[in-house]
Amino acid sequence: MSSKMKFFIHTTGCKANQWDSYVITNRLKEAGYSISSVPHADFIIVNACTLTEGAERDVRRFINHSRTINKRARIILAGCHAQVYPDQSFGADLVLGQSEKFRINEFLYLDGSFVKKTRSIPLESVFINGMPRGRTRIFLKIQDGCDQFCTYCIVPFARGKSRSRSSVEIINAMNVFSERGIKEIVLTGIELSAYRDPITGANLKGLLQSLEQANTPPRIRISSIDPLYIDDECIRILASSTKIMKSLHIPLQSGSDSILKRMGRHYTRDYIGDLVKKLNTMIHGVGIGMDVMVGFPTEDESHFSETWRFINNLDIYYLHVFPFSARKGTKAATMENTVSDTVKKERVGLLRKLDSVKRQSFHERFMGQTAHILAEGKICRNLYMRGYTENYIPVCIPYEKNLENNIVNVRIKERRDNLLIGEPVTG
Repeated sequence: MSSKMKFFIHTTGCKANQWDSYVITNRLKEAGYSISSVPHADFIIVNACTLTEGAERDVRRFINHSRTINKRARIILAGCHAQVYPDQSFGADLVLGQSEKFRINEFLYLDGSFVKKTRSIPLESVFINGMPRGRTRIFLKIQDGCDQFCTYCIVPFARGKSRSRSSVEIINAMNVFSERGIKEIVLTGIELSAYRDPITGANLKGLLQSLEQANTPPRIRISSIDPLYIDDECIRILASSTKIMKSLHIPLQSGSDSILKRMGRHYTRDYIGDLVKKLNTMIHGVGIGMDVMVGFPTEDESHFSETWRFINNLDIYYLHVFPFSARKGTKAATMENTVSDTVKKERVGLLRKLDSVKRQSFHERFMGQTAHILAEGKICRNLYMRGYTENYIPVCIPYEKNLENNIVNVRIKERRDNLLIGEPVTG
């Protein structure tokens, strides 16, 4: 029966979730199921983020929409939301936690069952069979879980304790990806700075040095990383690498020391300022992105002004701005002096305007220069193809089929209709 059954998987949230969905998809395909669209699927999997109220709202809307267009399909809610808030099923037929989502076919015929193994969530083995064709970039989860318990964050409850893959397993996967023509790997995890090889004890810096000598795809990116981990040794490794892309995403969260302390973040504004200066000095053209949260309980106008002024003076590329969202079970959810939704919205808007200014300023610095991009698929009425530079600038070039999934040397020429336009150059 399974050979005839079709599934659709919808993923929300972080890059680790995208890896998990990739694993789920391939395991189901190996079990005989086939991928389909929502209207024709026999069962629909929602691998759901639970980081914010907005993430929950998106999941609820997707489930309601799926019910409307496919009333016969079985809907399975899985992943982080299912692990932490199993009673909030949004009408799903089956709710599965973190361990169980990788074995969905074992639970398909249960009637509304929920299985949960909090604090003992395993790290699934690397699954690299049945890799989708035409992919230029793969997210490889090398670590899962978090032990930090920041006061606002539900993730440690959703993902469990920190655990890591061995470097042998990672390098073996890299070798397969390289042989299959993948040009870029994004190393991802819930708390990358907590990476520890379970066999040798090597940390993330040791892994990066091992990858430099191994057979890997030519480009390696690092997803979000704790700023306290980025010491001088780490910066030197990044600066000297021939594979690691010159872009970093740092979870700042606030530019106010008092708010950072209430959040349970263990660095100061001055530390971040010094770090950004070091990065820009030691890694030429580095693209630095930052997460910023607004509206944390007790954040008044002076705290927000501190954050805005601090970020305005930082030499960084972009911001990812989001409002504080109280998550049941976290310390921040019970804090007093909450910030109204109206004020949160205003502050998000102000920082997103600053983000727009930062991005444009960073892009302008590289106008007229040459860079390497990994050319991807068609965009803009099939006239262009887009690729990202080493420091994560999106550049569009005229579409040429033979350039897909190739690293192309381009000159960045102009901005047109909010797109950066370039042209391939030889030599």
